[in-house]
Amino acid sequence: MNQLNGLYAIWLREVKVYFREYSRLIGSILTPLLWLLILGKGIGASIDENESFAGVPYEQFIFPGILTMTVLFQSVFYGLYIVWDRKIDFLKEVLAAPLNRSTVFLGKCLGGVTDSMIQVTIIIVLGFFIFPDLEYTLQSLMLVYLYLFLLAVIMTSLGLIIGSRMESPEGFSLITSLVVFPMYFLSGALFLKKNLIDEAPLIYWITAINPASYAVDAIRYTLIPEDIFLEYGLSRDLAVLIGFCVFLLALGTQSFKTMKL
Repeated sequence: MNQLNGLYAIWLREVKVYFREYSRLIGSILTPLLWLLILGKGIGASIDENESFAGVPYEQFIFPGILTMTVLFQSVFYGLYIVWDRKIDFLKEVLAAPLNRSTVFLGKCLGGVTDSMIQVTIIIVLGFFIFPDLEYTLQSLMLVYLYLFLLAVIMTSLGLIIGSRMESPEGFSLITSLVVFPMYFLSGALFLKKNLIDEAPLIYWITAINPASYAVDAIRYTLIPEDIFLEYGLSRDLAVLIGFCVFLLALGTQSFKTMKL
């Protein structure tokens, strides 16, 4: 019971911190909207939508990618907090409770996932008004939330793993940027991955080991049910995301057990 209480306390602290940082909340909402506007209008103006995307406007095509981007960046950079917590000796105080390190990791992870899901909910609500033609049903929204939740667990775990090994915020930001930007741009968020099979087969196979690719694939087909947008199949998308979740949760737990305070 003490571990459960500790888990809840850590989760609650992370959520409270999130709501206190208004600039972070506002910035994390405005950034994906700016990407949607700039990329949607800029790149979209030079694309023949009828030929490339079955008549779907480019802004709608990249909207699932914007949802994925929100989770990717928010979740992985959440690991920066573990670097600061170690610097101010907060973790030493927590572990003196006593709580085991697995509980601390899970509490932190749930806190980061909650933050990401709050942000993505705001983007989805705005999407109701910006893109009313998308497939907004109870079933489709539940599936979208499931895929985004799994991706949030993956990326938050990854951010915490990196943060547990970094000594400075600068080092953390550098490493995570090197990881998350290629993950996003190779996820198919901004283009159809099928086009890479003939043009760039090596890059196509790299996208196949990227968990963000499966999230984009599933979310896009769920919101825009056109066969051209389904690359892998929803069952495979879900299985891969769950597999990455299990692996990174286990790796994150182990990483926290060996983390230097």
